[in-house]
Amino acid sequence: MKLKEDLNPVLLLLFQVTVWLYSVLAFLPSYLFSSVSESDAGLGSEQERAQRLKARSVTGRPAGPYRAMGATKRLVSSLHPGVDTLDKVFADASRRFPDRDCLGTREVVMEEDERQNNGKIFKKVILGQYRWLSYAETHKAAARFGSGLAALGQRAHTNIAIFCETRAEWVIAAQACFMQNFPLVTLYSTLGGPAITHGLNETEVSHIITSRELLETRLKFILLEVPRLQHIIVVDDTPTKWPGYPRGISVHNMATVQELGTKLENVSRGRKQPLPSDIAVIMYTSGSTGVPKGVMISHSNIIAGITGMAERIPNLGENDTYIGYLPLAHVLELSAELVCVAHGCRIGYSSPQTLADQSTKIKQGSKGDTSVLQPTLMAAVPEIMDRIYKNVMTKVEEMSSAQRTLFTLAYNYKLEQLSQGRSTPLCDNLVFKKVRSLLGGKTRVLLSGGAPLSAATQRFMNVCFCCPVGQGYGLTETCGAGTISEMWDYSTGRVGGPLICSEIKLKDWVEGGYHSTDTPNPQGEILIGGPNVTMGYYKNEAKNQDFFVDDNGQRWFCTGDIGEVHPDGCLKIIDRKKDLVKLQAGEYVSLGKVEAMLKNCPLIDNICAYANSEEMYVIGFVVPNQKHLLSLAEQYCIRGSWEELCNNAAMEGVVLQVITEAALSAQLERFEIPRKIRLSPDPWTPETGLVTDAFKLKRQQLKSKYQDDIERMYGGK
Repeated sequence: MKLKEDLNPVLLLLFQVTVWLYSVLAFLPSYLFSSVSESDAGLGSEQERAQRLKARSVTGRPAGPYRAMGATKRLVSSLHPGVDTLDKVFADASRRFPDRDCLGTREVVMEEDERQNNGKIFKKVILGQYRWLSYAETHKAAARFGSGLAALGQRAHTNIAIFCETRAEWVIAAQACFMQNFPLVTLYSTLGGPAITHGLNETEVSHIITSRELLETRLKFILLEVPRLQHIIVVDDTPTKWPGYPRGISVHNMATVQELGTKLENVSRGRKQPLPSDIAVIMYTSGSTGVPKGVMISHSNIIAGITGMAERIPNLGENDTYIGYLPLAHVLELSAELVCVAHGCRIGYSSPQTLADQSTKIKQGSKGDTSVLQPTLMAAVPEIMDRIYKNVMTKVEEMSSAQRTLFTLAYNYKLEQLSQGRSTPLCDNLVFKKVRSLLGGKTRVLLSGGAPLSAATQRFMNVCFCCPVGQGYGLTETCGAGTISEMWDYSTGRVGGPLICSEIKLKDWVEGGYHSTDTPNPQGEILIGGPNVTMGYYKNEAKNQDFFVDDNGQRWFCTGDIGEVHPDGCLKIIDRKKDLVKLQAGEYVSLGKVEAMLKNCPLIDNICAYANSEEMYVIGFVVPNQKHLLSLAEQYCIRGSWEELCNNAAMEGVVLQVITEAALSAQLERFEIPRKIRLSPDPWTPETGLVTDAFKLKRQQLKSKYQDDIERMYGGK
């Protein structure tokens, strides 16, 4: 999708002449260099690689199973022979890269409260440089912490919980548990009290690892509801004493527990090493519906998953720097960081509030984490990428006519060159360098997962950030592994072919009208099989019906997602069983499809489509983009505060008109287009409980919040 061109002919001619001259001068050395390097590697050009077959059906049937071309005979389950548990993965990395930086944390130079014009107070920080622990230092810290936990009474095969933000101490604690064979129960730091209580009681933990902030703002209020809890280990250094907690509960600092682990009697205690089949993690999903489920993940499951992921990242190694800011309690972030650890990369920690120079907690004029760290690798969920895309495009609209023309010309020229497998160093250096600097300027691979990424956003990231965006597909139940697109495949809307650790089958879903015999491409519910498919749900046999073992002993998971397989073996997600609603007149509406299409509209920051089978039409709840909504209000002479505008019926009507036009442009059917909407003045964040930590909609919670509006929009009030 090109940007709209309304261009000055003089600038157009000047741009074309400049590009032509550069292309002529650069052609010969570029051709010779690329020919030699591609010949040496035996890979062919990027365009040739992108067009190759990625996977094929090993049975010849359109339903599959489909396997990657490099794993048609046998699925791959480990990175190195004999390295079959997570403690061995880290021991192997610390042996090979002992002095290499491993985990980095930025020091806090100053914190201050900043009062906004509306009277609200935001905490702002000035951060210094990254302080690093080497691989050897990290391994030693984890070993000491593990011994210390054992000295506090934690036993092998007995669950221990971690309820903590993404930070270096999370990884140290996790590695300590892997070494000692303590199954690690992971809980999102944004979970509410009932969900935390449920997870801790279901897994019967006596020890929990947390942060000072989470202890004081969330955990302390539910302690009496978790009767088995005896020890709380706080990863922060201060304070060192914790008075005022219920009798029978001891609070310790991480440093104190590590010191305990250095005592001779505790070091000599020895440890019970895990087996590949032992549980490494019980990962509680944030859950878009109902109570969170604990997914049991073995050491061998995770190792298979990270083996498949690593194969899709070219030239992964100790020269790479990864920025960690997504929740480590989410399988995408945990897997990404374990991939990095296994290959000697360094990991610098961040948060969504300090990620970029413009992030909410960064004091104006100081540097965000990406500017200081300059990562080469980054994972993101589509919600974050969509935000970056809309922010940059808003700034493009504010440019002068000449600047906007140059940006549009360069964007469309590069888009055309990428489709032919060519690079555009002149445009990258002259036009896109500033945009690329938003992520530090050195990013070479972006991995998107957790939800579908819109085609517009994916193209934008490919063009403006001068690096490939790999879209992946996987679930907690498959260790996040399933498919990842190859880095030289610039097609959009697809999630790539199966990884070398997994295979994919399509199961007919008759009710939804999807069959493996469909033309031109086979369609159906996606089933993922392989050594990365997990052990099932913890203490939840009723839900385990989604897992099964075939006649060959292969374990499978039924995802509930609907996909189609393209001729080159790549998968496209086209629907979801749970998101399909049948309207009163008999039409089926895919709510997820409607939302994905409409989120491309600049006016929409987030949207939840809703439909009731007893009604004739779709409605929607919309979080509008503030800048675009205020501009629209001014255009239509609608006045009021932000809250008043969002509650204004006339404003709803204007926004609905824009949404309808966007829906028709996206070729949605008339019955799929929301007929009424409710504007939300407040964004949906994991803290509000309306979206998961991966920013997936929690439909039941959204329905409860907007119940009065649902009744109004369907004529009940």
